Amino acid sequence: MDKVRIGIIGIGNMGSAHARYLFQGDIPGAELTAVCDTNPARLQWASETFGDKVLTFAGAEQLFAAGVVDAVMVATPHYDHPPLAIQAFNHGCHVLCEKPAGVYTKQVREMNEAAAKSGKVFSMMYNQRTNPLYQKLRDLVQSGELGPIKRTNWIITSWYRSQSYYDSGGWRATWAGEGGGVLLNQDPHQLDLWQWICGMPVRVRAFCQFGKFHEIEVEDDVTAYVEYENGATGLFVTSTGESPGTNRFEISADRGKVVVEDGKLTFWRLRVPERQFNREYKGGFGQPECWECQIPITGKATDHPGITANWVEAILKGAPLLAPGPEGIRGLELSNAMHLSAWLDNWVDLPIDEELFHQKLQERIATSTAKKQSGPDRVLSVGGTH
Repeated sequence: MDKVRIGIIGIGNMGSAHARYLFQGDIPGAELTAVCDTNPARLQWASETFGDKVLTFAGAEQLFAAGVVDAVMVATPHYDHPPLAIQAFNHGCHVLCEKPAGVYTKQVREMNEAAAKSGKVFSMMYNQRTNPLYQKLRDLVQSGELGPIKRTNWIITSWYRSQSYYDSGGWRATWAGEGGGVLLNQDPHQLDLWQWICGMPVRVRAFCQFGKFHEIEVEDDVTAYVEYENGATGLFVTSTGESPGTNRFEISADRGKVVVEDGKLTFWRLRVPERQFNREYKGGFGQPECWECQIPITGKATDHPGITANWVEAILKGAPLLAPGPEGIRGLELSNAMHLSAWLDNWVDLPIDEELFHQKLQERIATSTAKKQSGPDRVLSVGGTH
């Protein structure tokens, strides 16, 4: 195979963005051959935009049956990610899945098992992993440059969303439609990076505010505290109701502190590790000598096309994946744990009780009273967002 024939399942906000750069030939070795969507208006858009060079289908099964794709990108509402990916694996297709991997880990675990059984290339659209700034931060942690981590702190409140955003689709911001709010829609990238860089915690205590700033039933404001196996602690604060917001990721470790903010990575490096200084210093007041270092960042984020190109290269040449699909369950488990902690008003240990989470989610779907203004779903530009 010297070219991967790609189909896109779901051509709403993200799917149409993927379709455009694929159709333009921006991904070496890739060809957009088909799209499918249950919305006739979106298929009309695809026909008008791509002409007869891209086939259109009203459903995934018709797309697979046509035999015109080697691989698919799944860009549908969240609940459909695992079943469609499993369907694709069963048809012998490679899969690139939009974030989040799903709504609950139980269904994502089934997706991962299907991927492993198929032997196909499975990747997640964690495009923030292409950002050299976060790659460098991960390198600093994994190389031991920072020493043992003491505390992680991510304030990500720059996801401001207006009520009109939530009103743009009847499925948005409902337990039945999306399965969550800011944790499921805006934060999957940060939750993935958090665990990708710092590892998974062992327990979570979270406080979720549901519909605090918007007329929605899911969470739009969250404060979560986590504990790691080595005794380190972490804090994750997020909201879609603050403007201007903050995006600041801070890691405090034995050899100093690193902060990612405003596109810069700053390392306050201790000349002597804090634990060593604490043992040896006899002067009473005092603290380790500290140097402020601006860590040089080379390269630029390649974002969604970068992940797609990596996936295609993995299919054609066996290149290592930057965002392997099975890793999608980790960030989702963090958000599931935060929801469950808030619902139970208690600590939640990881790995979470998947059956209990699923039961509590179904209770919220069953008792939902969400009502929205009727009207057609709108396709919004994803420019300026992740």
